[in-house]
Amino acid sequence: MSIHESPNPQRPLLLLHTALAPAMHERLQRQFELLEAAGIGSARRSELCAQVRAMLCNAQSIVSREQMRQWPALELIVVIGVGRDGIDLDAAAELGIKVSKAPEVCAEDIADHTLALLLAATRQIVQAHEFVRQGRWLQGRYPPTLRFSGQRMGIVGLGRIGRAVARRSQAFDMSIAYTGRAPKNDVPYRWCDSVLELAAEVDFLVVCASGGPATRGLIDARVLQALGPQGVLVNVGRGSIVDEAALQQALQERTIAAAALDVFAHEPQVPEALIDLPNTVLTPHMASSTRQGLQAMLAQAEACLLQHFGLPEIAD
Repeated sequence: MSIHESPNPQRPLLLLHTALAPAMHERLQRQFELLEAAGIGSARRSELCAQVRAMLCNAQSIVSREQMRQWPALELIVVIGVGRDGIDLDAAAELGIKVSKAPEVCAEDIADHTLALLLAATRQIVQAHEFVRQGRWLQGRYPPTLRFSGQRMGIVGLGRIGRAVARRSQAFDMSIAYTGRAPKNDVPYRWCDSVLELAAEVDFLVVCASGGPATRGLIDARVLQALGPQGVLVNVGRGSIVDEAALQQALQERTIAAAALDVFAHEPQVPEALIDLPNTVLTPHMASSTRQGLQAMLAQAEACLLQHFGLPEIAD
């Protein structure tokens, strides 16, 4: 539906805060009236405010208390992707708005990417690739890198993603330790009371935790100092968890050996210092972004919408 058309009262009005592929747009249009959030003026918002019943967002979407109040008929916010950091969950609870939980379908993809980042950082795959491409091999051998197998893995946040990372790490004969909100009773891995304690006892520190005020700046200069000059940091959680200024300094001064990051504090802006450093591997928040994973996330979002409104499955 364009922003000027009148909605069909027989179908729930779904506000889109994220772009959809044409096929997904067409599918949802069979059961919902779709309204693009971009470009809606205040007059049109006033006209539709009592009719918008659901919102479809992605993991980078920001939905504040004020925005929720603009749509008094809002019942449901569905997020395509991992994490709901941009959604004011307290406001949603107070206003009686259900927010879909993070999908289960992409934990394996994120874990795969995590190990790829860690391998790239320890064995310097990106740098060695450039070494060959630039013809520098003709002048001599590439210097030795860090060993990967048999090292000590520390995981910050042993949720679904953290567990998937741990399983893969065991295949490389790594010892596993972790920290988080509370120890888990169903895993054999060693628990550490704090991230500082964990960093001091591992070679690789992998951040899989959720974002938000509780974890903001959790990986700070003290933690990086504890990780040590042979340590490697990987962050696939949220950019806000790592103090990027402290990380830049640690990498420049070789307080730690390397960092591999898929998430950043102010995406898509990445600090130039991190880009220019030779001991970083950087990817554009793509850990969950496989074709199969995206299809599964879209299917889960669709199912959540249909279930909430008691609508039948959409035929293929």
